[in-house]
Amino acid sequence: MKLATVLLAVLAGGCCAAHRFERADRDAVTAVLARQRAAWNRGDLAAYMDGYARTGGLVFTSAGQIRRGWDDTMRRYKSRYGGDRAGMGQLGFDILQVQPLGADGAVVLGRWRLRGTPNAGSGVFSVVLERRPEGWRIVHDHTSRD
Repeated sequence: MKLATVLLAVLAGGCCAAHRFERADRDAVTAVLARQRAAWNRGDLAAYMDGYARTGGLVFTSAGQIRRGWDDTMRRYKSRYGGDRAGMGQLGFDILQVQPLGADGAVVLGRWRLRGTPNAGSGVFSVVLERRPEGWRIVHDHTSRD
């Protein structure tokens, strides 16, 4: 009978409080993007890419192309922007919405603008972040131009 009581407590949530998406999680998610922006603006592509999950499951969609995996995404950024401050320009963005996806995920909707590079432009983005052992990381990025 004692085992049955323990099982009922577990099923009812009595032994452990369920993790919820808290204000601290929202702050951690937006901090990932803030670190990416700072890294981009100092020309540090490697630090910028740290915001993405370093996995083959990463999905990056831009300019009508779907790329899969961290390595492919890094190659795309390097080929387009060169990976130094001269080619990367200055990135700015506005976060319009952070929508929790359960306790361990979030979708961020925003507008981006890039200046000071031949690839300058602006548009919208939506990124899906996942709570991972190394912290919140982007697992899906969809970016489009105005």
